[in-house]
Amino acid sequence: MLYSRHAHLDCWLFFWSLVVAALNIRGRPARRQAKGLITVVGVLAALVFVASLLAQLQTQGSAASVAPTTLRVMPHTDVNPYGANFFLQWEAEPWKVEKTIQMAHEAGIGWVKQQFPWEELEPKKGRFWDDRQNRSTWEKYDHIVDLALQNGMQVIARLDRPPAWTRKDNSLREAPPDNFEDYGDFVSAVVSHYRGKIRYYQLWNEPNIRPEWGSRQLDPAAYVQLLRIGYERAEAADPNVFILSAPLAQTLERSSDAINDLDYLEGMYRNGAKNYFDILFANAYGFSETPDDPADPQRLNFRRVELSRQIMERYGDGGKPVWFNEFGWNASPEDFPPGALRWGRVSEQQQAQFTIDAIRKAREEWPWAGIFCIWYFRQAGQILPDHSDYYFRMVDVGFTPRLLYRAVKAQTAALSVAEPGTYQSTNPAVTTEGAWRLAVDSKASGGLLTVTEQTGDSLNIAFDGGGIDLLVQMGPEAGIASITVDGAVANLLPSDRLGQSYLDLYSEQTVEQRLVPVSNGLPSGKHVLRLSLSGNRNPASRGSRVGIDGFKVHRTEVISTWATISIVSGAIIIMMLLLYWWLGRPVVRLPDTRTRL
Repeated sequence: MLYSRHAHLDCWLFFWSLVVAALNIRGRPARRQAKGLITVVGVLAALVFVASLLAQLQTQGSAASVAPTTLRVMPHTDVNPYGANFFLQWEAEPWKVEKTIQMAHEAGIGWVKQQFPWEELEPKKGRFWDDRQNRSTWEKYDHIVDLALQNGMQVIARLDRPPAWTRKDNSLREAPPDNFEDYGDFVSAVVSHYRGKIRYYQLWNEPNIRPEWGSRQLDPAAYVQLLRIGYERAEAADPNVFILSAPLAQTLERSSDAINDLDYLEGMYRNGAKNYFDILFANAYGFSETPDDPADPQRLNFRRVELSRQIMERYGDGGKPVWFNEFGWNASPEDFPPGALRWGRVSEQQQAQFTIDAIRKAREEWPWAGIFCIWYFRQAGQILPDHSDYYFRMVDVGFTPRLLYRAVKAQTAALSVAEPGTYQSTNPAVTTEGAWRLAVDSKASGGLLTVTEQTGDSLNIAFDGGGIDLLVQMGPEAGIASITVDGAVANLLPSDRLGQSYLDLYSEQTVEQRLVPVSNGLPSGKHVLRLSLSGNRNPASRGSRVGIDGFKVHRTEVISTWATISIVSGAIIIMMLLLYWWLGRPVVRLPDTRTRL
């Protein structure tokens, strides 16, 4: 409803004009006409009063039904849930890599799941150089990583596919190395090279099936050994990275070629896998079933992951999140040969709708659900249309968006602005510039802090609400941050001699969590909090560290339009009744004392 904030003044001017006119009425007939007019106006005002009260009650009821977002307390879950799998290493032309990343960014995709093939990066032991092309093997992957970061996207790096020099038997190129320590060296090299740029690493892929585990006996204990070595070497190279377990192929088979994924996960936990990963990575194809079809040990569907979750909790690992590696529905044509439908099939409309519904339901019902890497965004032409997996794509080889792309783009539009509620610092409404990193902290609200010590680094929070608080860590090595809201001072923070609002995070003792009110009284609409590390510090501080744990957005506190109208119309009714009474009084005629001539 459109409403002028001066409308109530117009009402009062109209009312007082009636009063003035009534006071100038002398004769009884004229007074009767005035009373009739006032009766009509009074009845209209009463109707407006009643209607506005009803509308106000309805508005309040509607507002009360929308609860503020509650904090997702598990680490790595308060994030942009939309990711996708990419095959950028197969692109021969750089512009196609750039266009693919650009389209993914425009769709709101926040995560680039990308393979970093060991065989391509380290063709000789300890040598990351392509002798044939006379250039660094890092070059192509550096370009991919930099493009993702420039577009505000994070990379999940898959590390597998060993080079031939790691094995005596090279009949299956996916097979693990003969010496697992070689894999540890490779993991260490990649993590060191991308320190500060890549935070999430997947160690191996689908070890419960051939050919991913080569000709070796499928053995969860052997994979746990590989996982342990990779985890320890990654942690040593960069303590701020997070390790994802190898996703398991969804299968009911129990043979020398495949082990049921639930059995294999149970075997991983029995062999101590719990200590060697931070996030469980799971495959979650929907096959031909809907997102609502229940989990069943004898069925393959999206909700089968609930059974994996039960295994995690049974082994005391319920504090870890689950991310989704290969996720989605296949939309092969109706006339596709049934024997070639390895992943089942649904229509393109169902593919788009099921994907959106599954992510929404999982985020509502599974507090442990994190990122969903849709299989897949776009391929470079290596998968032909006569193969069923051609029809998973969000975007065609020729860059034509499919229905799935448009559906995802429509859903992600609202992610970048936080509504009233409480959030982790990893929420997609938070964007950073500079050397910010995620630091593990068991006492933080989501187990993670967003931290920097670099002068000039900045952090932005986009929100829609009447106020905002920051959840921060304070301590003896903390610095001072300059803060603005919509480019102006934050009205709940002190200002320096230049009139700039700031937040001093110094404290003699470490304070793990301090909720600091930053700004209030903001009008409805989008606002941006900007925090910058100023370089100033408290004289007693030993450093300039800034640690952001999270933030809280408050509702906009306003008097509604309907409340204003009801107040004004109610006041007019009262005044109309008084005026009506005054006009109904007997007219007292004084004697005419004028001298007659």
